[in-house]
Order: sequence, then C-alpha cells, then structure tokens
Amino acid sequence: MVTASRVPVDVSIHGIAAGGAGVGRLPSGKTVFVHRTAPGDVARVTVTREKPTWSQGRLLQVVEAGPDRAAPPCPRYDQCGGCTLEHLTYEAQLSWKSRIVRDALARIAGLDVPLSDAEASPSRLHYRNRVTFTLRRLRSGRVVAGFHELLAPARVLDVGGECLLPTARLAAVWGSLRASWGGGARRLPAGGQLRLTLREAREGVILGVKGGRDPGDPEGLLQDTDGLVAIWHVPGAGRPTLLAGLRETTDEWLGETVPVGPRAFRQVNRLAGERLHRRVLELAGAGSVHAVDAYCGIGVFGRALASRGWRVTGIERDSEACAAARLDAPAALEVREGPVEELLGEALPATLVIVNPPRAGLHETVPELLGEAPPDRLIYVSCDPATLARDLARLAPWFTVRGVDAFDLFPQTAHVEAVASLERRESR
Repeated sequence: MVTASRVPVDVSIHGIAAGGAGVGRLPSGKTVFVHRTAPGDVARVTVTREKPTWSQGRLLQVVEAGPDRAAPPCPRYDQCGGCTLEHLTYEAQLSWKSRIVRDALARIAGLDVPLSDAEASPSRLHYRNRVTFTLRRLRSGRVVAGFHELLAPARVLDVGGECLLPTARLAAVWGSLRASWGGGARRLPAGGQLRLTLREAREGVILGVKGGRDPGDPEGLLQDTDGLVAIWHVPGAGRPTLLAGLRETTDEWLGETVPVGPRAFRQVNRLAGERLHRRVLELAGAGSVHAVDAYCGIGVFGRALASRGWRVTGIERDSEACAAARLDAPAALEVREGPVEELLGEALPATLVIVNPPRAGLHETVPELLGEAPPDRLIYVSCDPATLARDLARLAPWFTVRGVDAFDLFPQTAHVEAVASLERRESR
C-alpha cells in the first residue's frame, strides 16, 4: 500500500459514490473519496488512505460550497456514521440516489436504463420504525450506546433520544431505556458488547437484545421504561427467547394485521415502503395463475397477490417470518420454509416471480433456476444497486429489463431501493 500524504490539497467534488462519500480528483488525477463533501464543493482534504487506483481523504475545510450543500439538522452529524447525506439538499439526495442505481446498472450490467429521480419519502426525518444501536461496556465501567463513528468505525458514538432517524415513539423509548437500564446497564444481559434493536408495534415498542448471557433484570427494566412492551434475547443462532412482556405483538401493513416479532423483516420506513409495495403490486397486476414470492418474509407481497386472484407460493428460510406469513393468510397462499436456492426449482413453473433478496442479492444458483423455467414476468426488489446490477447481468440470457424505479426509503443516508421489471425473452 502506498503511504498516505498528510499534506492538504484542494479538490473539486463532482459526484457522490454509492457509500455516500463525495468523489473528486487529486492533482495527480487519481480519484479520491471524501465523506461530508457535496458536488460543486471545493474541499481542502488530506489523503488518509492510498490504493493503486483510488484514494480516501478526510475533509478539513469547505473552501467553496457547491449548490447542493445544506446545513445538516443533526448536531452529531460531524462524527456519527448513522447518516451520510444530511449535508445535501433533499432534492440532491434523490437525484444522486437515482444516479447511483443508473451508474451501477451501466458499469456492472452494461444496461442503459432511463431512470427518473428516486421517489421521495413522505418523511425525511423520524421515519425508522426499527433501529439498531451498539452498546459497549468499557473497562472504566462507563457505557456507550449508539452508532459507529463515520471515520473511526471501531468506536461507538454515544447517541441518545435526540437521534433524528427513529420515529418519535422509538426515540422516546430509547431515551427512557437509557435512563432505566441502571449503572453499567446491569439490567440488560451481561457482556462487553450488545446489539439493541427497537421495533415499533401496535401495542408499543419491543426490544431485541443480541449478544450477552445472563438476562439481567428484564422485568424491572420493562416496568421502568415508558412505552416498552416486550424484551427478547436474540442469540446468534437459535430461536429468540422472551425475557419479559408481551409474546404476541402486531402491526398494520397495507391494510392487514401482521405479527411483529424480534427478527422478522419489515420495511423500516412505513410510508415510503408502502409506496414501493404498491408499485410492485401494480406491476404484478391481477391474475388467476401461479406466482412465486421468493424471499417472501412475512408475506406482504404473497398475501396481497393471493387476495387479488393469484395462486401464490411463498418461499422464506426464517421460521418466524414463515409463521407470520401463514397467520390468517388467504387460502391461495402456500408458504414453504427453506432457502430459495433449494426450493425455487420445485415451485416453478410460474407466470410471475417476485424476488426480494437480502443485500447480498440472489444466491448464485437462482438465476440458473429461473432460466430453466422462465416465468413470463420477473420483478426484482433490491436494496443494493451493485448486487441488483450483477444479478440482472446473470439473468440477461433469459430476461429483458423493461424498467427500473428507485425509491428513497432511507433519507439522509446513501441507501436506495429499486424495483426492476423484467420480461421473458422470446425463444430463438
């Protein structure tokens, strides 16, 4: 590795990278990535990391502000890694998120797909109905709990109820929880580091604790934390254990009551997530033939399709999510538990397939399985433009991309969701 230079240099920023860093060029011509810079900025930076084809820099001063720069609303923004784009106007965030998707499709998949700005989130702050904090017990006896620092990710920045990402109810519970967990957070499970996930439910807020051992004092913690209705211990493997409070908690999604457990996936931005889901259902249309909802989670798409006349096979590997998907489900929905790469082949053929994989994208065998019995239409819901582009390239022998829409489910961050609509290629 080339030794980084600490000599300040002025750099013109011309873009935003997928991780949220501004993109510029050093005097040598090498690309440099600098967080907290905006397109149009002239930024004074020091190079902190050198690679053969790119560099990483640290912002020292904005010499000249670009037109897209805005004052970040969070007082912790200088250090916190929870958000990466608060320093951009919201209009610029939407434009650059769309461009990130478009550039990934062109660079990785060789696709030139027209793409308008990402669809805006109705809420730009206080939109997350689920948030995860890292808690560390330090040797001094002090406890820090919050997000990892942006430029020093090994460190945890202590963040309280002033955080602008959680909904107002989650933020209030987080503040109350911090005040109630006691010295050294002794009321929480023992251990040097814990992952604390708060989830909104209709009945209140549930807490999932990952890591640690002894349960602490969950009953006392539940009683003294306003708005908290359940505490679960979530081991790295195995089933979650209820430590205190309500075993059954629910939420409403697209007009249906769905269970909310300590692990099952649900979009964190309710209003923007419902817009994305409505777009998927619009692309799917009404029908009376077979559809496959792969990586179906709690069955949001599958249940809706079944109620619209489709016969649906849902596939999900998480047992908690499968139970939620089956609860009071339409008779036309069958949910099969297991990995998509193992169960998809026997679920085909189908007229329509929806895939909604995790950030890693499709398992490498899934495109081949789809190619063996191509559905008429394929809808791909993605939370990572790079893996979406990679998978669309793998699917290209059998499918044509008809359109891609981008959605902003994570304002103030660089994350962007996309929905790609594909059709089966005509046999040659």
